[in-house]
Amino acid sequence: MPVLRTKTNRMWLPDALRGLALLNMLVYHGMYDWVYVFGHASRWYDIWAPGCHVWQQYICWSFIVLSGFSFPLARKPVKNGLLVAGCAAVLTAVTAVFMPSEAIWFGVLHLNAAAVLLTCLVYPLLQRVPAGMGLATSAALFALTNQLPYGYLGFENWHLCALPAGLYKANWFWLGLPDLTRFTSADYFPVIPWVFLFWCGVFLARLWHPSRGEAPAAAAPLCAVGRNTLFVYMLHQPVIYGALWVWHRIRGM
Repeated sequence: MPVLRTKTNRMWLPDALRGLALLNMLVYHGMYDWVYVFGHASRWYDIWAPGCHVWQQYICWSFIVLSGFSFPLARKPVKNGLLVAGCAAVLTAVTAVFMPSEAIWFGVLHLNAAAVLLTCLVYPLLQRVPAGMGLATSAALFALTNQLPYGYLGFENWHLCALPAGLYKANWFWLGLPDLTRFTSADYFPVIPWVFLFWCGVFLARLWHPSRGEAPAAAAPLCAVGRNTLFVYMLHQPVIYGALWVWHRIRGM
């Protein structure tokens, strides 16, 4: 199979997987705008249906795990975390002003920034934990706290136990303890449980070492997209929304 010789010594497979997840996200959000913003009916796209939920979770899980995987490889993780935090703040400001019904107060970008900066603080401790044990423990903690923002311990529809309502009165939505009677966010990924999935990626990086430097030519487009995730993420919704708005104006809809 022909290969693409890259100018860097990057691991091409994580880039390709990140690019695949990003393309899935573009289609998912394009359909969201088509159905829920512009009001078109769809026979198959329903964000509450199990199939769409699994699709959405795959996109989110892959991004977060790959972000954690990339953390030990970053030369300047603090700078990266602050950059993402700045982009997250811009995203909140823009959505709150121009699309208040779709405002994002703590979405996946906010989570990524918080996870990177928090991991910078605790990374010396994480390095002392055996990789296999750390991966298993992080996965277990993610599963156990998956429903924390909704008042339970447990994973998805499996509720192990309800938590005291008093934990949520302070509305610490960023941590994973929102008061859902007064907090909404179009995209919501609190620190708990999602930092544990991020740490799964951090520990996975010590166990899995993909090939560097060369990628199959067929993977080149995905790698190119995956190397520019933040740029594409920041632009994709304005571009998708703008394209659909122009199309509707031309069609007179």
